[in-house]
Amino acid sequence: MWNFLKGMAMGAADVVPGVSGGTVALVTGIYERLINAIKNIGLDTLKSVFQNGLKPTWQQLDGTFLVSLLAGILTSIVLFARVLHFAIEHYPMFIWPCFFGLVLASVLYVGRQVGRWNWQRGSLLTLGAGVAAMISLSASTQIEVSALSLFLSGALAICAMILPGISGSFILLLLGMYGVVIGALKSFDLYTLSIFAAGCVCGLMLFSRFLGWLLARFKSATMALLTGFMLGALLKLWPWKEVIETRINSKGDVVPWIEYPISPFEHADPQLLLVSLSALFGFALVIILERTFNKVAEN
Repeated sequence: MWNFLKGMAMGAADVVPGVSGGTVALVTGIYERLINAIKNIGLDTLKSVFQNGLKPTWQQLDGTFLVSLLAGILTSIVLFARVLHFAIEHYPMFIWPCFFGLVLASVLYVGRQVGRWNWQRGSLLTLGAGVAAMISLSASTQIEVSALSLFLSGALAICAMILPGISGSFILLLLGMYGVVIGALKSFDLYTLSIFAAGCVCGLMLFSRFLGWLLARFKSATMALLTGFMLGALLKLWPWKEVIETRINSKGDVVPWIEYPISPFEHADPQLLLVSLSALFGFALVIILERTFNKVAEN
């Protein structure tokens, strides 16, 4: 049940552009377990079933953990996709600061996992922050919707989803595929979803092995880089932004296309009290989640 709830938290994070399910996995203490479980899935799994039987193979894959987590992620995406996007559209000055506080607290949490900081790890932190900031400030593009573009979008998005700080939803937004995928989810377009899911599976199998290798050999350095990713992603979540350019979405509505963070004192309606309380709520939520899950793990 706890893993199912963690999966729900990851799923809710993944449907919001700018928030990563990988961040939630790190805060709830399951990141390495998740990466290692995923990378164990492959052709050797089928061989193990025939050679050792289903039960030993299931235990080797950490199958119950993966299924519980996946069930929570899918449940959350189906239940909360519309709710979260409605809230972002109509209450942005409450939602974005909340996520900003959540990710900021996560940066401090993950930074503690690095251990002793030195100039090499500091350089990786800076590199990660720079890459995430560049992605966060990038203008969206619009690629042609096809089976190949859906497949490749799925592969790229899933890699981002398991990287703290880099949102898979935001990658889809940059590629111009976010509306396509959300529309397919709402209408249960199985053709579109199956191609996208196939890309996700392939990307996940390849990238999880690379991440698992990094965590096994260079854990502190990898955690420093991941901390940087999360730090740079805060630019995307900054609540006060100036819209540089707009576009017409698939519904015919005018929506922001290119935005840049600005000072709250330059904003027409900064709502400082609401933003501050919302950010504190998000920050405190991470602290509460961390302590709750740690107590459960100890017991």
